[in-house]
Amino acid sequence: MKNIDIAAVKRFLLALQDRICDQLSAVDGKAEFVEDDWGRGRSRVITDGAVFEKGGVNFSHVQGDAMPGSASAHRPELAGRSYQAMGVSLVMHPQNPYVPTSHANVRFFVAEKPGEEPVWWFGGGYDLTPYYGFEEDCRHWHQITKDACEPFGSDIYPKYKKWCDDYFYMGHRDEARGVGGLFFDDLNEGGFDSCFEFMQAVGNSYTDAYIPIVERRKTMSWDDRQRQFQLYRRGRYVEFNLVHDRGTLFGLQSGGRTESILMSLPPLVRWEYNWQPEAGSPEAALTEEFLPVRDWLSIEK
Repeated sequence: MKNIDIAAVKRFLLALQDRICDQLSAVDGKAEFVEDDWGRGRSRVITDGAVFEKGGVNFSHVQGDAMPGSASAHRPELAGRSYQAMGVSLVMHPQNPYVPTSHANVRFFVAEKPGEEPVWWFGGGYDLTPYYGFEEDCRHWHQITKDACEPFGSDIYPKYKKWCDDYFYMGHRDEARGVGGLFFDDLNEGGFDSCFEFMQAVGNSYTDAYIPIVERRKTMSWDDRQRQFQLYRRGRYVEFNLVHDRGTLFGLQSGGRTESILMSLPPLVRWEYNWQPEAGSPEAALTEEFLPVRDWLSIEK
């Protein structure tokens, strides 16, 4: 395949998984990631740590003779092509309710058909899901996101921030999953090298965005009120992943490993019928002040 270096992408993704796991283990200070090599990928999971109640950083490389319906539905020209898909996907669920959950993913797809040029693209991004909002954290998260995008054009961050805001919106709840970040897909404009560089910039910047927030919040005191609200809001996370997320659907339809795909779900969660937070409370501030779409970088410090 001319000018497409699948081996280089795979090397980067495996190294990225290593680096992220090393950095997050160091932040936790107690638990280590345990690896499960399942042949077409390796899942690394951390549980019952000092900081992370559960988290996973997965690498997968799946192949097939025909694209799953979740991938070809919006690109019918891919029907009948064989494909390779590889990526690193992670979700971190902290114990402390003041530490936000985070998700990141970087991925590469190539679809082939004899006698025709391969169709390839990159995708990925990362997003932040706080339970208790702090403007300082949101500004930092989005500043690192913007900095990662800036070398590739001043229009990239606003475009992919909006895509993230749109993608992680839960129509059935009429609210966002979190405070956003960036999301991109079907990226092949400008050639393989440029797109690969952008995907690397996104993957490499994730820990710069997340770890300082974790360090700021991990020692904050909390009690059962905050814990119960965290478990309640985790229900929204589960709803999005099982109802809306294309990656979850693609993984299940492509014969991916179910345990690894559903690793993104939190270990404990609760639902309560028609619960509403007390007016003026920090819990109410989440949905009123933090989840609505905002330009976080225009807020004065």
